[in-house]
Amino acid sequence: MPGFEVLYQAAALCLTYPDDDFRARLPLLREAAPQLRAFTDHAAVTPQGELQAHYVEVFDFKNRHSLYLSWWTDGDTRNRGMSLVRFKELYRAHGLEFTGEELPDFLPAVLEFVSRTGDIGMLTEHRDALDRLRSRLTAFGTPYACVLDAVYATLPPAPTGARP
Repeated sequence: MPGFEVLYQAAALCLTYPDDDFRARLPLLREAAPQLRAFTDHAAVTPQGELQAHYVEVFDFKNRHSLYLSWWTDGDTRNRGMSLVRFKELYRAHGLEFTGEELPDFLPAVLEFVSRTGDIGMLTEHRDALDRLRSRLTAFGTPYACVLDAVYATLPPAPTGARP
């Protein structure tokens, strides 16, 4: 995974709510991760309130664009609890304690974890979820799709015989 650590960290920041800190980081994100320039350029010229409203529209109103990876595999079932425990155990195995306000399967948290550890296991395990999410974001016509495209492009090819 050489060289993708910065991209994963930048993608994590791009997929969080666009607050004042996000706006201040935009020039750095643009320079650090050229793969995300379509998104960062869009964010730079979009008024803050409009960018925030769009984020809420895309990610907060429907699960169709869920940033929670276990939602894609387990939905809102009891199985999801065990999946969330697996995420926490993975963080602990790398000496990290998940203390975020979000659930441990929140894609920006997973991307930050990958950027720190180099362990892309959860991303490859959830390849189908990432692909479905990026397809739905593309169909929705949101610039967030290019962030998912950039992350997905870094993953190794799916094993032969795996579902597309």
